[in-house]
Amino acid sequence: MKGKILVVDDNIEMCKTVEKYLQIDGFKVAWVISAEEAIELIKNELYDVVLTDLRMPQTDGIDLCGQIREIQPDIPVVLMTAFGSLETAIRAIRAGTYDFITKPIEMEILAITLERAVSHSRLKGQIKLLNDIVRKSRPHGDIIGSSVPMEKLFDKLDVIRNSEISVMLAGESGTGKDLVAKKIHNDSSRKDGPFVPVNCAALPEMILESELFGHVRGAFTDAKMTRKGMFLLAEGGTLFLDEIGELPLSLQPKLLRALEDRKIRPVGSDKEISVNVRVITATNKDLEKAIGDGEFREDLYYRINVMQLQIPTLRERGTDIVLLAKFFMEQFSQRSGKKVNDISQPVMERLLNYNWRGNVRELKNIMERAVALTRHDQIVLDDLPEAVQSARLKAYSDENSNFKDLISINQLEEQYIEFILKKVDGNKKRAAEILGFDRKTLYRKLASYEKAN
Repeated sequence: MKGKILVVDDNIEMCKTVEKYLQIDGFKVAWVISAEEAIELIKNELYDVVLTDLRMPQTDGIDLCGQIREIQPDIPVVLMTAFGSLETAIRAIRAGTYDFITKPIEMEILAITLERAVSHSRLKGQIKLLNDIVRKSRPHGDIIGSSVPMEKLFDKLDVIRNSEISVMLAGESGTGKDLVAKKIHNDSSRKDGPFVPVNCAALPEMILESELFGHVRGAFTDAKMTRKGMFLLAEGGTLFLDEIGELPLSLQPKLLRALEDRKIRPVGSDKEISVNVRVITATNKDLEKAIGDGEFREDLYYRINVMQLQIPTLRERGTDIVLLAKFFMEQFSQRSGKKVNDISQPVMERLLNYNWRGNVRELKNIMERAVALTRHDQIVLDDLPEAVQSARLKAYSDENSNFKDLISINQLEEQYIEFILKKVDGNKKRAAEILGFDRKTLYRKLASYEKAN
């Protein structure tokens, strides 16, 4: 079923004609001949869209729209009218009308308009549901997500909750591997001990060795006093080695020994110190390839990779993008003291269509920027970077060298049509003229894109 439609028109024959056509097209249709009857139905039943005539006895279509918004504010109302005027349009917009259909009605255009209204209605319902989830308590700490890939990850985390098994977190940069490592620590018997993160890519070799294992006084020129390393600082807790694939080859045997013997030797010392530390590692590199290239020790790889958890990319997580965007918006609005309490529908659509090469970290930065820039009580398109605003408007360039980024002729046509619509502010008549289509063809193509996406 394409959607459940309520038709309101005092012309019974018109109601029957619309009902017959829409049912053939896959809609479920109910109809009434007055606004009063429509209100009674809406109080007791759920509809995806209300299609109403403008001119009716007692209560017209615009007033009906206002009453509907008081009862069920998320139902789109499509107005049928043969009497168009600027005053009517302003009243309709203020009442919250979703779209207009002019009489005499072209049934194909009506069906396409209603399909788009149903999609709009269902997306709003989904966003509302996701917003409700954000407001509820999160059983996974700072990790937000309800998508299938994240649920699978949470299931694996539950399995290792009471285990001391060595875990390696694999995934692209920005996916939140540090948050997963912190969750593993907080769920373990070591939760009362320290959680100590170290980025192996951030320090040169000599400093990294001292950072990990400590040093004694006089071990090197600037070693004016003995200093504990991160292994000792993490005693009784968890040491998180991020970007383990960047660990210098010369330090890898020393780390392997520390993991196998649970002993470390500070730089410049001839004594070993026993340590009680759980080590979790993370990487965005292909370590098996690094082994083949002679950049990573195979024995260390098997020692740290007893269990590997693949952290999903943001583009794999679907509507988690909305959850995270809402969470970051609330976080940054509280910090800044700005009253930003919503994300507009066009912004939601762009966020869901964007590629997110930088994953959750990129989304967080974009939402921080949007909250800082917005002059409204909600995030709007102008608050987003241009790359996100035009997420579905990428076109072919002969400078492209990566073939997986190239697109088909059909995709290029879709993106060009959307580009033209944006340039003419959504005026479909003007867009059709520029594109060389008749309006029916343009509506048909837009409907096919809706279904494909």
